[in-house]
Amino acid sequence: MKVQRILIAITALNMGLTIFVLAQLKKADADSITPVLRGRELEIVDDQGRVRASIKLHAADPKYKWPDGKIGYPETVMLRLVDQNGRPEVKLGASVQGAGLGLVGETDSTQAILKAEGAEGSLKLANKDGKQQLIKP
Repeated sequence: MKVQRILIAITALNMGLTIFVLAQLKKADADSITPVLRGRELEIVDDQGRVRASIKLHAADPKYKWPDGKIGYPETVMLRLVDQNGRPEVKLGASVQGAGLGLVGETDSTQAILKAEGAEGSLKLANKDGKQQLIKP
């Protein structure tokens, strides 16, 4: 008899806790907006799991050697939009030295590159035949 009373009391307690927990759950509201999304990196993937867009902060590299001979790479934030073959077609970057926008066409040699770096600005256009035009103020 005593065991039955204990089991009934535990069952009643469990039911009470269950009702309390269910009452605390809030219905997901599709209209609610999170004011800030924070993270170190953002990637958007397609149905096959391939990264199609990313925003990433690249750490500075003071020892990096550029093709033109300059040394050093500042901390840079980069937005990349990637085609289904994995080629970045759009790059938008910003650092303390300036910003740049790169657009790539059907081939890697087909490009439009807009840069504002230091006190200089430029627009470089290139086609797949290797013909280039550089526009500076």
